[in-house]
Amino acid sequence: MRYLMFVTVLWAFSFSLIGVYLAGKVDSYFAVLMRIMLAGLIFLPFTRWRGLPGRLKGGITLVGSLQFGVTYICLYQSFLYLSVPEVLLFTIFTPLYVTLLDDAINRRFSPAPLFATVIAVIGAGVIRYDGLSDDFITGFILLQIANLAFAAGQVGYANLMKRYPVELPAWRSFGYFFLGALLVVLPGFLVLGNPDKLPTTSVQWGILVWLGLAASGLGFYLWNKGACQVDAGTLGIMNNALVPAGLIVNILIWNRDVDLTRLAIGGAIIGLSLWVNARWNRWFQLSSAQSSAN
Repeated sequence: MRYLMFVTVLWAFSFSLIGVYLAGKVDSYFAVLMRIMLAGLIFLPFTRWRGLPGRLKGGITLVGSLQFGVTYICLYQSFLYLSVPEVLLFTIFTPLYVTLLDDAINRRFSPAPLFATVIAVIGAGVIRYDGLSDDFITGFILLQIANLAFAAGQVGYANLMKRYPVELPAWRSFGYFFLGALLVVLPGFLVLGNPDKLPTTSVQWGILVWLGLAASGLGFYLWNKGACQVDAGTLGIMNNALVPAGLIVNILIWNRDVDLTRLAIGGAIIGLSLWVNARWNRWFQLSSAQSSAN
């Protein structure tokens, strides 16, 4: 849980940095490509290329292509069809995909995380709902693909590490994650990127370095490490905790106009969802123990 909370704060700053200094100024494909390459520099030199199960290496590569590559390409493309509030609103469906995919992979149905996640979705919706434009279907579909890919990456990585336990620490195999992302984003930049919109200031380059090394490199590793240590309900809820965290950072540093009442109500609802998930799990464990005793 502590890893997810730390990365939530880390990524909360990233949202504002991208929105204030990069969006519309630096080609999005180049920005994502730089993030992947810089993050890869942290892990690729220490990656074990031999001695790991082939399915583990292939699985982590696939996870990276989905969670980083497909997610970011579809996310940036959705801005061509949706307003910023609509993009933020439609990302609240990610926790639902997390819980449903986890249940599907493990061939079960768990009402507790799904119910708690629905509460978290309502909380995030309270914070971000600003009305919808008339033409949003294409953008909505693109963003749902992004949400689904991001959820599949988180759930897939957690299940991979459980299914293929190895003695090596996880950072020795995480280079495959960024290799998978590179296989998706590099062709995207070559085909769709705009080489005329590269960074032009030291501030833009500095932010890209920060996003690559800290937000992408450290952030994705710790987020996926945290995903291996919590249940699907908590993981789904923490996806939506990024919404109020990002808004709080934006208010305190960049002083954007935000409805503080809605932020407080939505944040309280997301907090309630965490309590419901934890309480339900304790109640289920207690009921199971009593049934076993009888």
